[in-house]
Amino acid sequence: MVELSLVGVRVELPSNTPIVLLKEKDGERFLPIFIGAVEATAIAFALQGVVTARPMTHDLMKSLIDEVGISLEQIAITELRGGTFYALINLVHNGSRFEVSARPSDAIALAVRTGVPIYAEEEVLTEASIMIREEDDEDGDPEATVEEFRRFLEKVNPEDFQG
Repeated sequence: MVELSLVGVRVELPSNTPIVLLKEKDGERFLPIFIGAVEATAIAFALQGVVTARPMTHDLMKSLIDEVGISLEQIAITELRGGTFYALINLVHNGSRFEVSARPSDAIALAVRTGVPIYAEEEVLTEASIMIREEDDEDGDPEATVEEFRRFLEKVNPEDFQG
């Protein structure tokens, strides 16, 4: 498994389809996953520290996990099958380990709220990642990285990567 960091949520134009963008922590590969608007909002709110008047679904999930005494260890994007990504949420309760199947967007929204690491199977990265070399992104300039990502988006359709 390869650890990833969350770059952020972007909107692919002209279709206005939200995409969550993950980056290999110790590498140059990026993993784009097309997601729903609600999940994109949930991830963006958590990244920006937005607190809503009433808990959103992922905030509720975190509260339930905390209240019951379950530890969230990590989330993992485990598979890409038929253009759809699959993920697992890894939990521990009373010394027992559990895995719960989830959409990657929901797992990521929960990971952002809990601060747990995000991983992907090597096979998923091999199949679906894109490369943005450091020399391409002008010494780590986020705008250059986003521009390179936009060029990639011009060549794909949302159906290529469903989350």
